[in-house]
Amino acid sequence: MNLVCLLAILIICIGRSTEGASRPAVVNIGAVFAVSTINGGVSKIAIKAAEEDVNADPSILSGTKFSVSMHDSNYSGFLSIIGALNYMESDTVAIIGPQTSVMAHIVSHLANELHVPLLSFTALDPTLSSLQYPYFLQTAPNDQFQMNAIGDMVSYFGWKEVVALFTDDDQSRNGVTALGDKLAQKMHKISYKAVLPPDPTATRDQVKTELAKIQIMESRVIVLHTFSRTGLLVFDVAKELGMMESGYVWIATAWLSTVLDSTSPLPQKTKDSIEGALTLRPHTPDSKRKRAFISRWKKLSNGTRGLNPYALYAYDTVWIIAHAVNLLLDQGGTISFSNHASIPGYRRGIMNLSALSIFNGGKQLLENILQTNTTGLTGPLAFHSDRSLVNPSYDIINIIENGYQQIGYWSNNSGLSVVPPETAPNRSTSNQHLAAVVWPGGTTNKPRGWVFPNNGKQLIIGVPDRVSYRDFVSQQNGTDIAKGYCIDIFLAAIKLLPYAVPHRFELFGDGHKNPSYYELVSNIPSGKFDAAVGDIAIVANRTKIVDFTQPFIESGLVVVAPVRGSDARAWAFLKPFSPLMWGVTAAFFLIVGSVLWVLEHRLNDDFRGPPRKQIGTILWFSFSTMFFSHRENTVSFLGRMVLIIWLFIILIINSSYTASLTSMLTVQQLSSPITGIDTLISSFEPIGFQVGSFAENYLIEELNIPKSRLVPLGSPEEYANALKERTVAAVVDERPYIELFLSDNCMFSIRGPEFTKSGWGFAFPRDSPLAIDMSTAILTLSENGELQQIHDKWLSKKACASQTSDLESDQLQLQSFWGVFLIVGTACFIALVIHFSLAFRQYLRRSPEDDHHSDLEPPGHGSTSSGTTATPRLTFLSFIDEKKDQSKDNKSKRKREEIMRKSSNWHEKEDV
Repeated sequence: MNLVCLLAILIICIGRSTEGASRPAVVNIGAVFAVSTINGGVSKIAIKAAEEDVNADPSILSGTKFSVSMHDSNYSGFLSIIGALNYMESDTVAIIGPQTSVMAHIVSHLANELHVPLLSFTALDPTLSSLQYPYFLQTAPNDQFQMNAIGDMVSYFGWKEVVALFTDDDQSRNGVTALGDKLAQKMHKISYKAVLPPDPTATRDQVKTELAKIQIMESRVIVLHTFSRTGLLVFDVAKELGMMESGYVWIATAWLSTVLDSTSPLPQKTKDSIEGALTLRPHTPDSKRKRAFISRWKKLSNGTRGLNPYALYAYDTVWIIAHAVNLLLDQGGTISFSNHASIPGYRRGIMNLSALSIFNGGKQLLENILQTNTTGLTGPLAFHSDRSLVNPSYDIINIIENGYQQIGYWSNNSGLSVVPPETAPNRSTSNQHLAAVVWPGGTTNKPRGWVFPNNGKQLIIGVPDRVSYRDFVSQQNGTDIAKGYCIDIFLAAIKLLPYAVPHRFELFGDGHKNPSYYELVSNIPSGKFDAAVGDIAIVANRTKIVDFTQPFIESGLVVVAPVRGSDARAWAFLKPFSPLMWGVTAAFFLIVGSVLWVLEHRLNDDFRGPPRKQIGTILWFSFSTMFFSHRENTVSFLGRMVLIIWLFIILIINSSYTASLTSMLTVQQLSSPITGIDTLISSFEPIGFQVGSFAENYLIEELNIPKSRLVPLGSPEEYANALKERTVAAVVDERPYIELFLSDNCMFSIRGPEFTKSGWGFAFPRDSPLAIDMSTAILTLSENGELQQIHDKWLSKKACASQTSDLESDQLQLQSFWGVFLIVGTACFIALVIHFSLAFRQYLRRSPEDDHHSDLEPPGHGSTSSGTTATPRLTFLSFIDEKKDQSKDNKSKRKREEIMRKSSNWHEKEDV
């Protein structure tokens, strides 16, 4: 505040007006840096090199000398202000610096009044906005982009929480605020902010105190945002405390990359302390000019400093100012200054401040700078409308043993990538990749990012003290020990975690009635419990205050109602088969009877006779086979084959019918006027619910059922009594409870489907990493079968036949018998084909004499002019209709022999 007051006094002091020529001989530029710092030292070298290059270039400034003078602030804010004032007394048109954001906030007020542009590539506080500080420009990416890169890295590796460790100054504080905003966008957060004294005043004890606090916390991802001296001290102490071992993640901002680039060689102790850390470096694309400057650097620095990106930004900043001044002069502007309008009334005091004046061309010079569009050592030089650089980007560095490796890049346009930003595709989730990382401790396995804190504290886990359905969770023999289905699952999951979780159960409830589960869950955010374990349904109002694990059992509200025996008994004998099954069976009886009649008609007298008799025979034979009581014998081979197959099919159908009918007559058929939640709502009858369950709120708030209709019930016995006595029409409760209830109460059944879908899970505080790890453990239990084993241990009981949500029909469908019908149909078809084929063959071989049923006369008797006797020939239908005589063939043969003999005798007599 003293500095701000001093600045306010300085601003209103008397100035003087100085008129310069249109093309002045010298243009004065100032630079304010702490030369003893890494960035200050390399910036001084780069700025001097840029000054020489500008003056050596005849195409710029047309002979006007470009003069840059350096002021060493020596880490002092007061000296920074004095340096800025000295430059403004000497008609300086622009100032490079100040080096720190703290000084930038102060000196920018002076720049606003005197219209002198300030350009800084190290004061990168994201809150140095163009609205409040219009004459301040950042010529390097500000910390907003650096924090965006870190946020994307945290999201990429899947860490939910980080710890921010930073120095207590404007730039670091505001940078961490920007990081918190970025993490919040990606559903992550900063779990703790550890603050250190401003650089370089932090002591070893102060650093150790903060790191000791971090060491006992859950999060193991630490973002270190400070400066080189404090940062290296933090890593040294962290190494001493064992915080550079496996399991930790350290992400340092760009200060660490400047140490790597500009300090050579690093002490071995420093190398060891930073091994495994990640850091960012401003990305500067490769170019011919950059390579040429790198080759000059050793000569420029005399080997005292290594080159880092901020030296390149310093070089480019000089050229930005030079081009803007040159454009100003080309536009007819002048380097002139005038008195401040309010200064005359403030001429008292002993300080000589009358030299302060307003730069008349400052506004135009600022506009020229903002219109910069060229290419420098750092790549394209241009400003967005918000005065940020175009497409800022960073290299991502992983420090390894005796060096470092580059694992990827980040840019504002493409996000994370393993290829440089200038060739990377547009930002897309599928394109976000980084190379393998060597983490602290030398491991290449990605750290989990958090551990259960080793602070000796046990988790206090709330457990409902149930008075009913104690198989799920209950108190053991009056002690504080909990047992049950839910407890066994929790303990089994805990054993699968890769770390110990000390805990103790604490019962919640009065032991006289089931507790309110919403109150149980509400004690987690209040801090009374660290978690809740039990038969806790995952419902909307609870997920708003806690995080749940993966469900370990499915649940949902169902309706259970009393049942009564069915009164429809008169036609019960028809129920075993579906109507279609009855129809197809009857059709096959007729088909098989008809086929057997065809096969037996020519051979078997039982299948011959008048048409009326034959129809009766077909019908009688068809249906008498159902009881194996047919009297007619089968004499043909094909008929016997078909009959054997059909009798086997009849045996299958009879057995199935008998079994189904027996089941239907012996098992009680269930029915109820309540068919589901819809009929229950419209019935206006009382509804029972379990005390403590979320069913009460759901029925009232979601289904708009009046509270007067709801009857609280506390135990399965109360369920049964209320349903038997008809004090409630039905009970609404969660399926696991109802299934356990119905295993002992077969007079009731579930009516209709579930009308909510949920599950039971364990509750933890919001954003707790333990909830995620427990979810993974529950999935493992499900996959290896242990979850089912625990279920069978506690909940496996014989279910009643009434435990079906809908009374499914026991009728036998045609689909169950289409195979046997196909067999008999195929057999009939094959038999008919063979039968008619043989009959047709016999018909073709039948002689004309066989068609004549009287004695044959010798030739010449009744002969035609052609010498043959005209006899009618049988049709095929008549042929197959006549009875086949087994002796007929022999008789025909004898007749032919007799005719031949008579014919021979007749010819002998004629010759005589």
